[in-house]
Amino acid sequence: MLNYIWLGLMVCAVLIGGWNGQLKDVADKSLEMANLAVVGIAFALIGVMALWLGIMRLAERAGLVALLARALRPLMRKIFPEIPPEHPAMGSMLLNIAANMLGLGNAATPLGLRAMKDLESLNPRPGTATNAMCTFLAINTSGIQLIPVTAIAILAANQSTNPTAIVGTSIICTACAAVSGVLMAKFLSRLPVFRVAKNSQITKAESRERKVEIEKTPVTEVAGLQPMKWWGETIIVAFLMFFAFLFLRMVFPEIFGLQISPDEATQNLFIRIVSAVSLLSIPFLLSAIPLFAILRRVKVYEEFVDGAKEGFDVAIRIIPYLVAMLVAVGMFRAAGGIDLLSRALSPVLNVVGFPTDLLPMVLVRPLSGSGSLGFFTELVKHFGPDSLISRTGGTIYGSTETTFYVLAVYFGAVGVKRTRHAVLAGLTADFVSVVVAVTVCRIIFG
Repeated sequence: MLNYIWLGLMVCAVLIGGWNGQLKDVADKSLEMANLAVVGIAFALIGVMALWLGIMRLAERAGLVALLARALRPLMRKIFPEIPPEHPAMGSMLLNIAANMLGLGNAATPLGLRAMKDLESLNPRPGTATNAMCTFLAINTSGIQLIPVTAIAILAANQSTNPTAIVGTSIICTACAAVSGVLMAKFLSRLPVFRVAKNSQITKAESRERKVEIEKTPVTEVAGLQPMKWWGETIIVAFLMFFAFLFLRMVFPEIFGLQISPDEATQNLFIRIVSAVSLLSIPFLLSAIPLFAILRRVKVYEEFVDGAKEGFDVAIRIIPYLVAMLVAVGMFRAAGGIDLLSRALSPVLNVVGFPTDLLPMVLVRPLSGSGSLGFFTELVKHFGPDSLISRTGGTIYGSTETTFYVLAVYFGAVGVKRTRHAVLAGLTADFVSVVVAVTVCRIIFG
């Protein structure tokens, strides 16, 4: 499906740009986006990728990934029945989902790419997305997070009286989007049009060899590790107690005699808890995982370096996919394609009661994060930060994701070209989130 979407964006950009007399803008934008894909995104990812892939390597060697997968085995087996219960892919996906929920974008992407690599190790047909990959991408494109930090920051910067009012609506919308994305992925995987032919991509002999290789894949990373001594367990408990103290001090600063800002004073307990968890998560992971690994006799520096080496390779591997997608999206926007779609759909949306002022942001959101953020900022400035339109826009922004960017990066990292039903599942999650956002915000804020 991406073949037709990509071609449609490119051709429509040229046709619309030629009709509007904006061919120069289209050409300039193509070069700008190509440079952005390489210099602004892929190269910028190298350091972050190296850091988190190194940490992931330590988590695997220490057995933490296997322990995490085992703890949530019942839920994950229902969502991903084709994945062995204790395979590293389970733990990688759980860490990615947790990072997304806490709004840790810098950590979520590398963890998601690592999860895709683990899923690819189980793929009997390299180059073709598996059902597990499509389901995992549907969860990612649903934009799961507890607090829409960016949207709240825009509302607060524009003097909103209650910028955190969209937290509850965002949680409702992102939950509905995630459920609908997963259900749609499961449904589409059974349709003949998305079913993978048994003889496609590889021969039967190669398929048998691949199956044997998969069956030999270790399901745990704890083999050969030395049991932790009593003093090691004591160190871990003391370390956890230290972070528990930091957490309590951030959630209940008045108990410890700390001064708080007026903005913090207006936050409810839930916001404080999630904010504290979000702030402490990265320092905790960067210190707790190496500490746990060294206490399990893992050579932490050597293993970290080995894992970090993958960061450069992954960042380079996604460049062609990023260039293809970002150039097509940039050209389409520069040609005026979004404006044309907005004008064409406005009469229909007026009939069903959809606020047409939200349409440009809704159309851009699956294509461009920065573009949709710009539209949301304009809505807030024009209608006011506490208006129904602004709060609905903030809810949509906080409960959806840049679907095509996610697909390009995640599939590009493992060389998947046949995406099967991943696009439709992701767009379904976006659509459900928008519909629920408009409905819920109208009920709560209208």
